[in-house]
Amino acid sequence: MRKPKHISVPQADACSGSCCLRVDDLSVTLDEERILEHVSFHMHCGELIALIGPNGAGKSSLFKSILGQMPHTGSITFHTAQGAHIKPRIGYVPQSPAFDKGDPVSVLDLFICASAKWPVFLPVPHSLREQVRACLARVNGEALIDKPVGSLSGGELQRVLLAMALEPLPNILILDEPMSGVDMEGEQQLFLLLDDIRTRYDLSILLSTHDFGTLHLMDKVLLLQKQLLKAGTPQEVMSSPEFQALFSVNIRNGGVEG
Repeated sequence: MRKPKHISVPQADACSGSCCLRVDDLSVTLDEERILEHVSFHMHCGELIALIGPNGAGKSSLFKSILGQMPHTGSITFHTAQGAHIKPRIGYVPQSPAFDKGDPVSVLDLFICASAKWPVFLPVPHSLREQVRACLARVNGEALIDKPVGSLSGGELQRVLLAMALEPLPNILILDEPMSGVDMEGEQQLFLLLDDIRTRYDLSILLSTHDFGTLHLMDKVLLLQKQLLKAGTPQEVMSSPEFQALFSVNIRNGGVEG
């Protein structure tokens, strides 16, 4: 995996020649229940970060807060190389939706419904079809354009959802459980694709996962249980007392053993 372009500088709150997302003292309360408490982290431009934690840890609430869909206290700021605080463009890939295997809706239909104003009951102009094909080409998925969405494998569906999230090109890409429903071979292909995407487009990627076997591919791991218990390299987090206490696992020979 390539290293992010961000260059560390002495000041903890500074970025040099790059962009970054800062989450500072973020808390979320829902129906008088504290969902997240004082979460802070810094994501550099070009980083691939995994968010892990048990069910109910607040991962989805953190995503929704960053996406501007959930009220919160604290601050979420995006810094450009020039130091400006702007609203970043965020691409979001939700957990894979379920489609009926007999559903006649094609990938082209789905893409147009989500990203274009063209009525789906009218013939698709060649120019619009080529635009969709170009978007799918970003994820090596142009051959899927006419396939019914119900016939897609888990990996193929993830490619389509990823292509939709990349139009228009975002500053930050957020993926909620992208490995769900994807076989082992598909997982490897997806991670290679994500690494290629962040390299080509110089964007940051934050994803949630329960698959600890893929954490070694990350630049950084965030361990969440309402609070941010640990942040660091995959080895630092997975060998920490906080990780072992939360998941009751031992790390041996670079692997995960229950």
